[in-house]
Amino acid sequence: MASTLTKVIAPLLVIAASAGAYALLQASRPEPEKNDEPQHTAAVYTATVAPETEALEVITQGEVRSRTEIDLVAQVGGRVVDVSPEFVEGGRIQPGVPLLQIDDTDYQLALSEAKARLADAELAVQQALADQDVARKQLRNDPSPSDLALKKPQVAQAMAMREAARAGLEQARLELQRTRVTLPFAGRVADTRVHIGQFISPGAVLGTVFGTELVEVRLPLNNRQLASLGLPIGYTAPAGGGLPVTFSADVAGSNHQWTGKLVRLDASVDPDTRMLYAIAEVADPYGKAASKLGMPLAVGLFVEARIQGRKLDQGMRIPGSALRAGNIVYVVNREGLLEIRDVDVVHATADRAVISAGIAPGEQVVTSAIRNPIQGMAVRSLTSAEG
Repeated sequence: MASTLTKVIAPLLVIAASAGAYALLQASRPEPEKNDEPQHTAAVYTATVAPETEALEVITQGEVRSRTEIDLVAQVGGRVVDVSPEFVEGGRIQPGVPLLQIDDTDYQLALSEAKARLADAELAVQQALADQDVARKQLRNDPSPSDLALKKPQVAQAMAMREAARAGLEQARLELQRTRVTLPFAGRVADTRVHIGQFISPGAVLGTVFGTELVEVRLPLNNRQLASLGLPIGYTAPAGGGLPVTFSADVAGSNHQWTGKLVRLDASVDPDTRMLYAIAEVADPYGKAASKLGMPLAVGLFVEARIQGRKLDQGMRIPGSALRAGNIVYVVNREGLLEIRDVDVVHATADRAVISAGIAPGEQVVTSAIRNPIQGMAVRSLTSAEG
């Protein structure tokens, strides 16, 4: 009986002793040190949202090309007897000034023969008219003379032969003129394929030339850029109108600028790139439209284009670095808490973005990187150099 009681009481005593020891340790433990330091907040650079009052600017790129570029083709055959000093790559073309002279001896002879044929035909007409006059007098008493008796078909034939002779003379003159190879516009020579003394056939390609009176730049536009311009697909500017465009490029170690106008938009979207192309024009690119440093807007040059688009009635401008994932901005509210917002982006470049809804002027948007952004997290705003 005693041993049984001991077996029951012994564990209870152990448990009681353990509980007492735990209570003693808890009562004698030191108080934890209190940390009165404020909670750490992330420091971020911010910029102030500003109202946008200027016209939207679209930035794109393109290659300068001449509006007129053709292969120079011989219209008559013969040996080249003279070549202009300007008929070289880069040479200047003046309207009506010969670039090449083809031997015209055969064409001079053909012209003389055509003149002789016309003189014969003229004589035949005069003879037919005289014969008709004689026949009319002889048949004046005949109540119904035939046309053949009155020499009408003979006169008509003689006149037709005269017209044919005149056409032959004009053809001979035209072919003689074509021995002097000229162009009706001012331009430059891109390349040449013939030399003095060479025999050429009609239809032979003599070289490639392009006009310098007007150049074009074909500019790709995405959907957002098209919206910034505010123009419909297929737009054509009225005479003398169009959106202002500023072109720029680094040439010969200096940055040059030229001005032009956007005059039309393609009527269809490119199915491969999903881009719409605009055409900007610059008149007299090798003369009056040259840059301030005298550099022409040369054909083949790759340029950056800045197009002045439409104006917004109510828009907000933020730095380009404040726009994230296409349409998200981080806003620091008055309580110093982070707000993550979706915004409506009207226009965006690397430097700036224009927003139509989602933020308000005067608010602070985060422009610096921020790790693990969470809605409502505490942040400390620093003034950004961007604005």
